[in-house]
Amino acid sequence: MITGTFGLTFTPMSIPNVAAMTTIPLHTTVHGSGPGIVLAHGAGGGIASNFGTLIPVLAAGHTVVASDYPGDDTPLNLDELADALVAAAVDAGVETFTIIGFSLGTAVAVRAAARHPDRVIGLLLTAGLAAPDNRARAAVRAWQDLLDRGAHESFARLVLLTGFSTEFVNSLPAETVDEMVRQTAASIPGGTRRQAALVETVDTTADLATLSVPTLVVATTADLLVDPANSRALAAAVPGAEYVEIAAGHVVMVERPDEWAKLLTGFLDRQASRSAR
Repeated sequence: MITGTFGLTFTPMSIPNVAAMTTIPLHTTVHGSGPGIVLAHGAGGGIASNFGTLIPVLAAGHTVVASDYPGDDTPLNLDELADALVAAAVDAGVETFTIIGFSLGTAVAVRAAARHPDRVIGLLLTAGLAAPDNRARAAVRAWQDLLDRGAHESFARLVLLTGFSTEFVNSLPAETVDEMVRQTAASIPGGTRRQAALVETVDTTADLATLSVPTLVVATTADLLVDPANSRALAAAVPGAEYVEIAAGHVVMVERPDEWAKLLTGFLDRQASRSAR
């Protein structure tokens, strides 16, 4: 869960979204070639901000389907959003795929795997949750309240304080922190409020034990937004899941991008080797 301030610019191939299974419109780009990967981003974020540094690494050996959630007030529910991601991949010609989910995207990924077991062949879940705990619920309610009141700078300060680890924030010059707040307040992605509301209602607890695909759970141990206990619970509930930790806050792609990429690509490489045997 993070605003679009930290995204990178890249040149993808755009494709139209074909809403075969859902009425939720997505903006989808496709990168690279090879085995399929679908990206599921967090609330208040987007493909560029959550996965911008990762896409070139993944696209070197995979077809990466990257869909942004609606940037407006389109109502969201978990089933339809999961179906929309699957539909976008199928529309792009990717019949089966691994889903890499971040934050809210982990719940979307799990629900997609539960609803489309013939399509989803693996899950990589970072800084995730099955259902919001009290802290996460309070945080996204505060997001909605601040956005409703137009208090964008206060919203940006809350994102900074909960999105990054204490160590990371305190390592920055004060003027850098102030600039991050200004940039975040000025570039809050459309759709953030609807996505925050969705976080309040997600619950994939009943799905977890039904999953039978290779799964990696990555806990961000200094996370002040989604407590790492949620990742430990995911790993314990998914049969055969692997569990690893990164000493980072929620926005791991900013704090520890190389370490995060290494964990994800290492898991993908191991699964590819096993499949080739």
